[in-house]
Amino acid sequence: MKLKIQNLSKTYPNGVQALKSVGLEISSGMFGLLGPNGAGKSTLMRTIATLQKADEGEIDLDGCDVLKEKDKVRQILGYLPQEFGVYPEVTAELMLNHIALLKGISDTKERKETVLYILQQTNLFDVRKRKLGGFSGGMKQRFGIAQALVGDPKLLIVDEPTAGLDPEERNRFHNILSEISENRIVILSTHIVDDIQVLCNHMAIIHDGRILLSGQPENAIKKLEGKIWKKIIDKKDIAEYDNKFNIIRSNLFGGNLQIHVWSEDRPDDSFVSEKPDLEDVYFSIIKNGETDEA
Repeated sequence: MKLKIQNLSKTYPNGVQALKSVGLEISSGMFGLLGPNGAGKSTLMRTIATLQKADEGEIDLDGCDVLKEKDKVRQILGYLPQEFGVYPEVTAELMLNHIALLKGISDTKERKETVLYILQQTNLFDVRKRKLGGFSGGMKQRFGIAQALVGDPKLLIVDEPTAGLDPEERNRFHNILSEISENRIVILSTHIVDDIQVLCNHMAIIHDGRILLSGQPENAIKKLEGKIWKKIIDKKDIAEYDNKFNIIRSNLFGGNLQIHVWSEDRPDDSFVSEKPDLEDVYFSIIKNGETDEA
């Protein structure tokens, strides 16, 4: 299965241009869409999910025109939006049963088997009789994935699914996403670099409505080898260093500031070479605003 996006653009009535000629090609497996808040991620996800119109452009899903054949797309689509509500007085099992009925699973036995299988798949089987209003944040996110999996969708879109989760719940969520991505397209939209690094073999970085990079994370990292230099400085000197060097990111280290600088050559003898990671890729692309293929 393949999803092709060509020249997709969207401008809202307030004048904000959320998407600017976006083009992507996404195959089966886990695909990461990485970008800061306000970059255009949710607009792109909602457009693919047939929830809003584009001003121009095309989206093709294995020969299906996503922008025109919305009902056909919705039959094979699962969607977990960034924000979603639950009926607090309804149990997880009952709610999934209702969703399965809405998805067209009319046979009672088949529907029950489907619901129980998905509850086990998302580690919610033991709390299936609990009302959704008593779920923790992580459990609600897993229920969000559960409802998106009803009907065995071939295209699954998850928008910022791990934001606000504690490390243990995030790891649990990573495992679920990894397992369900084997035979379908899963698009993971997030601003969390670690989510992409852990889960995705292919990715794109979006910023200000434009795709700045697309490809494989490991290839993007390799392109930075020998170009990232680090140094620990006093926090009060950051402005001076920012004027002299191309600082792509900084973080506190022992009360001082550790800076990462992008440079073809060693900036000066006080810097040491640093092995690049996906955060270096992300921040260098965002800061420099250059398009690239990884």
